[in-house]
Amino acid sequence: MKSQEQGVPRAVWAEAVQAGLEGVFRFFEKTFVIVDLEMRKLRRDPSDLFTRAIQPVLWLLIFGQVLARTRAIPTGSDSYLDFMAPGILAQSVLFISIFYGIAIIWERDLGVLHKFLASPTPRAALVLGKALSAGLRAFSQVIIIYLLSLVLGVKVNWNPLALIGVLAAVMLGAALFSTFSLLIACVVKTRERFMGIGQVMTMPLFFASSAIYPIAVMPVWIKPIAIINPLTYVVDAMRDLLATGNLHSLPLDFLVIAATTIIFLVLASLGLKKMIS
Repeated sequence: MKSQEQGVPRAVWAEAVQAGLEGVFRFFEKTFVIVDLEMRKLRRDPSDLFTRAIQPVLWLLIFGQVLARTRAIPTGSDSYLDFMAPGILAQSVLFISIFYGIAIIWERDLGVLHKFLASPTPRAALVLGKALSAGLRAFSQVIIIYLLSLVLGVKVNWNPLALIGVLAAVMLGAALFSTFSLLIACVVKTRERFMGIGQVMTMPLFFASSAIYPIAVMPVWIKPIAIINPLTYVVDAMRDLLATGNLHSLPLDFLVIAATTIIFLVLASLGLKKMIS
């Protein structure tokens, strides 16, 4: 009798675990459906990858070369191009991801978003799918930066584990800024307003970070902004993995990026319902 009483809770617990695992599996299955849809768009029109390649090329070949010659920015024992290359990779990830909200507004205007939200697909799966697709788009920038670094003689850590770490930082950084972009889209609701706010946000995020100069040389009033700027942590993670090999601050960088991404993901998921109301 006692064994039967103990067996009932175990059976219930096992069923609950199985149901939970099935729910998680279905969530990620729907997430990857969204990713597949986004990748199909890219396969039909890959021109965006080529146009996105222009910006890092210009920054490293022109801006980086000029500042490297002037020696105006102290970067310690590293050359300025060594210091700058990870920052330009982070900038490329930011610029790819920050306007992702335009797509969700466009899909709402076409009625596609309404169909998604009327389906069994969880809103969080929709947002996460968009975030992961932004990361996959940003992988092309890794190839560009590594090739440019090879041509310009920039010091790069070619360790496979370091490269995997860079890809992880790119994926998380793209997810962070794409979910932030989707959150803005949920608030402003129109493409015109979004373009204005997106442009206003992009430059402060970039210039108030450690992408192209160390925080130590910033004016006193900008330093606190740089410290709370999530792009700073994306840059630091990429710089540690791609160039310096100093991994002491890497756990903190990934923790901040991941925590911020989760917050934006939750808020954007909650905001989707408001977007169509």
